Amino acid sequence: MYKINENTIRIGNSFYIDEIQPLITDLLKLDKDHSKVSFDLSGTVNYDNAVLAFINSLTKENYHILLSDKMKDDILKFNSSIMFNESEKQLLSGFEKIVSVFYSFLEQIRSFIILSADVFYYSIRSVFNKNGRRKGSVYEQILLIGNNAVPIVFLLAFLIGFILSLQSAAQLRQFGANIYLVDLIVISMITEMGPMITAIIVAGRSGSAIAAEISTMQITEELDALKVIALNPLKYVVSPKMIAMTVSLPVLTIMANLVGIFGGFIIAVIYLNLSPIVFFNRAVSVMTISFWWQSVLKSILFSWLIVLIGSHFGFNVKGGAEGVGKATTASVVAAIFAVIITDALLSIVFYFDF
Repeated sequence: MYKINENTIRIGNSFYIDEIQPLITDLLKLDKDHSKVSFDLSGTVNYDNAVLAFINSLTKENYHILLSDKMKDDILKFNSSIMFNESEKQLLSGFEKIVSVFYSFLEQIRSFIILSADVFYYSIRSVFNKNGRRKGSVYEQILLIGNNAVPIVFLLAFLIGFILSLQSAAQLRQFGANIYLVDLIVISMITEMGPMITAIIVAGRSGSAIAAEISTMQITEELDALKVIALNPLKYVVSPKMIAMTVSLPVLTIMANLVGIFGGFIIAVIYLNLSPIVFFNRAVSVMTISFWWQSVLKSILFSWLIVLIGSHFGFNVKGGAEGVGKATTASVVAAIFAVIITDALLSIVFYFDF
């Protein structure tokens, strides 16, 4: 039991959970400054954990509390028992760690598949229905993703074609097979190096930007604000990027293929003394439609992977600014890994007869 005497609340010998609510009701009736109200529990010897938690809440409210030594010790023990201690994390066995990682991976895959289905649905829908999408957003993304990436793709594709031709020419000239440099550089650039290098550049440049933008919007609750005003974040934010990437990456890949072949042309003419006409005629005969279709198909698949992976890590960001940095880094690593794995699988499909 308890007694209220002006500004002092004196608790009796015993005090349990069923008496807390009546005390709170009486406490509200006092309508006094918390610092002027005192609790006397010096004579309380019988109580439960609910009372200890109640005393903790009173302490946070700046009430003056008089406690017995025994109750002080019990409160310290109670607080230490409910406090999370990072140094005492539960240790998992090796098998449990493997299961935990595998389960987390499956959850990520499940989330990625659901997001991919939604993004494809809203992207295809937004092509025919522009409602819910900012006017000119697709052209703006094409400018950012495609046009602004031309210089770096041009430079790196030329250098890769140049170096690849230089290394190959040094070996081919030993056997008098100079003409086959054209076959090597044309086929390797169109089917492998062009699509993959372009995708890696764009993944590092635009994929990181997509993940950073979406994760920042998630942290700052801008995505929630879009939902409040009846705008779907996938259609408003992601679908313009998906459409722009699908258009831009194949164009960049075709440009990279041609520029890389031009790098090989310089080596063939200067180092191997091939005639420009011979190089051109041989290159045209080697460039079959099937090689170009492989290149375009790979670039389209790579463009989807870059946008989907960047969006996935952006929507699943946790924490503040540090979380944005982690999501951006993880998205770039995952996108480049996915591009290389997909390229390897497609190469097996295209070059082996089953």
